[in-house]
Amino acid sequence: MGRRSSAAGRATGQTPPPDSVADLGPDADPFEVAKTIVAKQLGYGPKTRSQLRDVLRRRGIGDDAAESALDRYAELGYVDDAAFSSEWVESRHAGKGLARRALQHELVRRGVDTETVRSAVDALDPETERATAVELVRRKLPATRALAPDVRTRRLVGMLARKGYPPGVAYAVVREVLGSEAEDASADLP
Repeated sequence: MGRRSSAAGRATGQTPPPDSVADLGPDADPFEVAKTIVAKQLGYGPKTRSQLRDVLRRRGIGDDAAESALDRYAELGYVDDAAFSSEWVESRHAGKGLARRALQHELVRRGVDTETVRSAVDALDPETERATAVELVRRKLPATRALAPDVRTRRLVGMLARKGYPPGVAYAVVREVLGSEAEDASADLP
């Protein structure tokens, strides 16, 4: 435990929450310590069950106590991988423009099971995903106007690919947006 939290505990007359079973000594109840650690972690933001389990293992909490604490928080609705995944997909798609593949990869990396990931990602409407790709390309378009057409296409497709869009979708969207830009430019001519 760091000096800051120890000093804060002494200054207020309260004992700071434990960071591990070792902080409380041999008589500590691992279940109570696990619950405290989970509560503290959830205070920082939503986490998957797997992420919380990893934190508990690193802090020396046994598997039985860890699973019991996680089950208790799941009963209370604080640990819910399905809700976490749905919110994650919605947030990261809207905020970063990430496509299904990238979102799926991120959730798997966070330890969410395959079926839950599939369910959350399948909730993303393909038309919404395509509209997001079109908007991403349109926003990037002005920065590419001075480039040669092939370089411009490559950069725009690359940007979409990094966000998880499949090559076929990326090329189709870029062609569509560049085509509409060319039409708009020719319509502006006298």
